[in-house]
Amino acid sequence: MTKDCRSRLFSFRVFAPPATEYELDVLGAPHNHAPPTSTVIHIRSETSVPDHAIWSLFNTLFMNSCGLDFIAFSHSVKSRVRKMVGDLTGAQAYASTAKCLNIWVLTVGIIMTILLIIIPILILQDYQ
Repeated sequence: MTKDCRSRLFSFRVFAPPATEYELDVLGAPHNHAPPTSTVIHIRSETSVPDHAIWSLFNTLFMNSCGLDFIAFSHSVKSRVRKMVGDLTGAQAYASTAKCLNIWVLTVGIIMTILLIIIPILILQDYQ
């Protein structure tokens, strides 16, 4: 492609009709004599809503307590989505549910881990 063809492909011409004196007189100063007003936009500070996603992911991967871990993880994701949309009330509701479920999953997981260590030891002591 030659330079002449490229310049024709990428060149644009804008045609504007010339302004006449009559148009300038009609469009002149604004006819509104009210004082200019200002608009104030109040931007509220970001409220930190913890979504407990990392805790839920840890419980989902390592604790695995009867499906509660997956429900807690889904509530954490829902909380994060609500926070991104701007619904802080919904985000707090999902986050508190995820927190309660994570506490239950962690408690049940720790109890199950302790029982899986103690029960075989007790069984082995009975056989000896």
